Amino acid sequence: MNVAIIGARRVRNGIGEYIANYFQKNGAPVVCVLGTTEETSSLASRSLKRYGIEARPYHDFAEMVSREDIQAVAIASPAESHLDFLKASLKRGLSVFCEKPFLDPSREDLTDELDDILEQAWAEGNTVAMNSQWPFCLGAYEELCGSLMPAGVRRFSIRLSPICSGPAMIPDSVPHALSILYAVLGPGTISPPVFSGTDTDMTIEFTYTSAHGSCAVTIALIQQSEQPRPFWFGFDDRIARRSIETARYEIFFHSGDRRLRVADPLELSVRDFIEACSSGREPVTGRGHIVATTRLLKQIYDAYSLSRQ
Repeated sequence: MNVAIIGARRVRNGIGEYIANYFQKNGAPVVCVLGTTEETSSLASRSLKRYGIEARPYHDFAEMVSREDIQAVAIASPAESHLDFLKASLKRGLSVFCEKPFLDPSREDLTDELDDILEQAWAEGNTVAMNSQWPFCLGAYEELCGSLMPAGVRRFSIRLSPICSGPAMIPDSVPHALSILYAVLGPGTISPPVFSGTDTDMTIEFTYTSAHGSCAVTIALIQQSEQPRPFWFGFDDRIARRSIETARYEIFFHSGDRRLRVADPLELSVRDFIEACSSGREPVTGRGHIVATTRLLKQIYDAYSLSRQ
């Protein structure tokens, strides 16, 4: 499976180059990259050479897909560009690995667009996944903090550290929380969210109700630009805190005096997509996951917008 990367630079703290690295590493060659201009696409191409990737640069999507033998695209460009690239990719019969948020929640017609895209992918047999990484670390969380029994879960807390501020923090970071909730508790509804704090230190609270009961959710979004940025999450006060040893980029979870090394969830997400494309199965973060979490993200984003009027 040959892959094209859309948005391989890190201008907005993007992770396109890391996505490219993991596709290449896991047997899906990255053969081309798409940028907004000839200059930016060339820069992106050169940046991937450090990973041993020789990717031809393009700045026109139609030209790229007409010239290249590709079967999938990874969309790592800003959220406001996702819809156009999703439509164009699926029209060409390509499978898609799309960075979160799947669609920009500020779109008024998000629900209709979401349904249309996924129906098209389903009808054509294209694999579509959203890159939402942390569900792939739930096994490590349980090893460190104990087994998760969905029927017994009553509280969920998470701290995220976006580099942006204000309403942009919601599409940047809240998808992580919603993905974990969906992975553990299944589809759910939320109560009207309550917002507190400032544009750089925001707390969002709501109740997530699923077939397993009600779970009180607290999401803390605290702006931070310095790396590595703090991250932790947990159910019923069993908290796993992430640390990163930057020299080798090794990731650890900590709980009390225990420490556990965990695989990079981004690589696990990419690998799951590759395996889903190969086998024809649904990705872990595929259709159901995308629909449920994208609609809830829209609900939270709209509620925040109303709260500021």
